[in-house]
Amino acid sequence: MSTDTDVAVVGAGPAGLAAAYHLARAGRTVRVLEAAEAVGGRMRTLREHGCLIDTGAEMLPPAAGYPATWRLIRELGLDADPRAVPRVRGALSVWHAGRARPNAGRPLGLLTGAGLGAAARADLVRLQLHLARTRPDPEHPERCPQGEQTLAAFLRGRHPELRDRLLAPLAAGFFGWDPERTAAAPFAAHLASAGSTAGWRTYRDGMDTLARALADRLDVATGHPVTEVAAAPGGVRLDSPAGALTARAAVLAVPAPVAARLHPGAPPAERDYLAACRYAPMLRVSLVLDRPLSPPGARRGFATLLPAGEDPLLGVVTADHNKHPGRVPAGRGLVSLVASPAGAAELLDAPDAADRLAARAERFLPGLTGRIRAARAHRFRHGLPAPGPDALRARPAFADRPPAAVDYAGDWVALRPCSEGAVSSAALAADRVLAFLGDRDARTATVPAARRGR
Repeated sequence: MSTDTDVAVVGAGPAGLAAAYHLARAGRTVRVLEAAEAVGGRMRTLREHGCLIDTGAEMLPPAAGYPATWRLIRELGLDADPRAVPRVRGALSVWHAGRARPNAGRPLGLLTGAGLGAAARADLVRLQLHLARTRPDPEHPERCPQGEQTLAAFLRGRHPELRDRLLAPLAAGFFGWDPERTAAAPFAAHLASAGSTAGWRTYRDGMDTLARALADRLDVATGHPVTEVAAAPGGVRLDSPAGALTARAAVLAVPAPVAARLHPGAPPAERDYLAACRYAPMLRVSLVLDRPLSPPGARRGFATLLPAGEDPLLGVVTADHNKHPGRVPAGRGLVSLVASPAGAAELLDAPDAADRLAARAERFLPGLTGRIRAARAHRFRHGLPAPGPDALRARPAFADRPPAAVDYAGDWVALRPCSEGAVSSAALAADRVLAFLGDRDARTATVPAARRGR
């Protein structure tokens, strides 16, 4: 049977687009199918009211922490203008005793306090030294020294101030994680790889910059949902209301639960891992203001973490107009409110979510509700992977599976809840597909570790 393309990629987020880019560069014909009407997935940027409104909160550690992402940035020439990927000034603060405490997660914070007492700061140094010594691998969390320890157990071993004012708010605010259900290893590996917040950068032209640059070089069909992927003579068939497509191979670059639904005929090792990859829902509300507002103490800072004791439903307040110049028209403001895990569970489907979070944020942004000119809620039922110990147990068999006609890309592949996890998984998926198609130039990453020897 003839096929329509060599490879069909389902999903036009960073993982799917990066996988398609690598495959196309290897000389394969590739078509990307995206259910939404725009590319970017969970990293879309809306251009409304003269503002760049990110649907998430993308920040880029240096190349040592995000090597796959920076490799793509350089290949695409996105860093040709040094202002295109600017540093985020005052990237992270923590709310304590009535105001934001800046310099969290950076060396300066060890001197200024960043909301932590001397004993907690000393414990933070001990944790950083431990992570530097053990070097947990973000691409293989199942091999990390934390083993199958839960995040709750990991946090209990830290100084209470460090746990309650920094580590737990990071896990809840950035990842939406319940510490009792999630594993510590991916969190520890992310802390080790992300490094100091002083080096964090962002995309000047919106968090979808990378996705748009990739899509411009590819054959992408938006508004093309896929309902099932099944084996067919000579490859796979992808069913869709927009028209079926046949390909020699496919990459499912969608959240794990969606991939499981699309590919019910997956082998047992894949089905078991897909079933173990649970997700945390995410709710983010963006508010366009008639003038800039920032939490007291944040100065020109970007994100302020809210410990659970400060508000049960609100986890992070971001002053997006401080992220970099050009986010909003002169004199205007843009802030985003990120729900806590409890807030996301309660408000994800609530029609008044924006109003309720804005009312709660008044305490941290005095005068907020009177300054709002527009509001937009971003709701993701599959927000970020929230891996538990069972996912760590299932991952080795998944990672060691042989190349096949259907492969996967996404931040859940390595249980790495960030854009680097998505982009790095794309390179691996492309290698595996090329190996399946018989490409002798495919890199050795395609060969499962169990078959290469360790």
